[in-house]
Amino acid sequence: MTVSESKYQELKNRASEKASSLQEKAYVMIGTATCGRAAGALKILGTFKEEVQKHQVEVEIIEAGCLGHCYAEPMVIVYKPGFPALCYANIDEGIASRLVSDFLVGDDPCFEFAMAALEPNDFFPTFADYPRGVYEQKIILEACGLIDPEDIDHYIAREGYGALMKILAAEPPEVIAEIKDSQLRGRGGAGFPTGKKWEICRDADADVKYVICNADEGDPGAFMDRALLESNPHQVIEGMIIAAYAVGASQGYIYVRAEYPLAIARLRTALQQARVNGLLGDSILGSGFSFDIRIFQGSGAFVCGEETALIASIEGKPGIPSHRPPFPAVLGLRGKPTLIDNVKTLSYVPHIIRNGAGWFKGIGTPDSPGTAVFALAGKVAGTGLVEVPMGISLRTLIYDVGNGIKNEKAFKAIQIGGPSGGCLPESALDLTIDFDSLQHEGAMMGSGGLVVLDEDDCMVEIARFFLEFTQNESCGKCTFCRLGTKQMLEILTDITKGIGKPEDLELLWELAEDIKTGSLCGLGKTAPNPVLSTLRFFRDEYEAHIQEGRCPAHKCKELVSYRIAPRKCSKLCDACIASCPVEAVYTRADMLKEIDLEKCVKCDNCLVTCLPLYDAVEKVSPPITVAVEGGEAGE
Repeated sequence: MTVSESKYQELKNRASEKASSLQEKAYVMIGTATCGRAAGALKILGTFKEEVQKHQVEVEIIEAGCLGHCYAEPMVIVYKPGFPALCYANIDEGIASRLVSDFLVGDDPCFEFAMAALEPNDFFPTFADYPRGVYEQKIILEACGLIDPEDIDHYIAREGYGALMKILAAEPPEVIAEIKDSQLRGRGGAGFPTGKKWEICRDADADVKYVICNADEGDPGAFMDRALLESNPHQVIEGMIIAAYAVGASQGYIYVRAEYPLAIARLRTALQQARVNGLLGDSILGSGFSFDIRIFQGSGAFVCGEETALIASIEGKPGIPSHRPPFPAVLGLRGKPTLIDNVKTLSYVPHIIRNGAGWFKGIGTPDSPGTAVFALAGKVAGTGLVEVPMGISLRTLIYDVGNGIKNEKAFKAIQIGGPSGGCLPESALDLTIDFDSLQHEGAMMGSGGLVVLDEDDCMVEIARFFLEFTQNESCGKCTFCRLGTKQMLEILTDITKGIGKPEDLELLWELAEDIKTGSLCGLGKTAPNPVLSTLRFFRDEYEAHIQEGRCPAHKCKELVSYRIAPRKCSKLCDACIASCPVEAVYTRADMLKEIDLEKCVKCDNCLVTCLPLYDAVEKVSPPITVAVEGGEAGE
């Protein structure tokens, strides 16, 4: 047995003993990732601690990460010897108290509050029994929500750092060959072959090399990287160490945005634990290979997700992209070869090394092997984090995995690939998810952000929203990106106000093509995608705004008016009057309510207040007025 094997076996034995002892006693695992905290998980944590102390029951309370079912937060897992480990969803303080008094003190598992069991049993269905479990295939999300992210032994007990142990006995070219053979493609957006990038960096001649984990997740609605870092940071760290060994790097950086304080805190803890246990720093596991990792906090600039801008930011310069070639793998941080990979890409690496390239290629499609991780957001019922095999259809992802559209509304579109992605209509629902199919349809895989839109969404406003985001995030270096996106945004804004012109549509298309061609980096080249895709698939909505002065979805404020339907209004209710901040709603002589459109600021308060009561407030298109000589004509 080598020194490395001996040291790793010591760690493995310790972790196994801890895992075994945990199964011999009761424990409560509470999801305290950002999604759980937003839903009140810290209050639930406090309740469990108080109740356990009050009842003097021996229970270990563990803070875990995200199980992926963000729609069901707060979530807790309760285990008691003799019972299956049960997951409870939408927990409040009262349910938490009962789980202690009735289950942990008594013997009632409170099945009425349970969502699923973690393993097959004779009492309750498991996650695998749900449609979502049937279609999901978790690799990098497998341990998320099921381990303590701040306890390295929890990770090691699940074969963590076993892949590192394996590659330390191999030569770097062998490691790169395995990654190349797996056909792993970058999950940060571009889909570049990971093994090829590693090989380029390995072949670059230099005395110093770097590995950077790009965790600068800035897409609206995306939270995949954040959840991984909060739930299983050691997985990413192990992937970085393997990458560093393969390319010959001695220093690594995790570039994470400062808006992720919990991810940063858990990363710091994980890095320190890795150092203490000989998995980072000088002569890792006594192998003679040295590598360490630092955290660099970005200031939230979306453009810093681009590799050269990210490097400039670490160097203390403005985060502005530079021309490529040379590529960072050849000439990167401080002029040295630098390997930059996304959080998800690096997270796959330990699994591929441990299970083999053939195993990975057996999942997904021939050209896009493996799985895809998506952040389901928007109007989908089952919001959260999912991991599905490449090749699954959008329809299956939304309706089977995501449980369909909220409030039984009609599906309209799916915005995939972040702010630079495209909006695909209902006719594209049977499209398979892989790098090439999505690109062919005018969208992109991106980093995994996926926003579902329903009948109440205006596609012109959606295009304007995403273009406004990219325009604000433009570094301003390229004339086409700086001024072109500004002009496109002005045109889209005019259309949403009802003052657009028919010729605007052709101008939008022309500007979009020019920006794609003339921009330096990926932000500019892909910024027009939401506009191009909505023009392609939803041109009728643009034409309705321009030619008819109406917003079909009743979303654009300037093209919407409000009225109260007399047949639905109750004379005894004044909720709409109380909700109006400008006193635009008043009571008529017949005691029914009406809206003074001159005062109305279109805040939606009356509509939202009345909806669960009588649904009497309606959005309608305002009358169309046509300018004539000497004044205005009516509709």
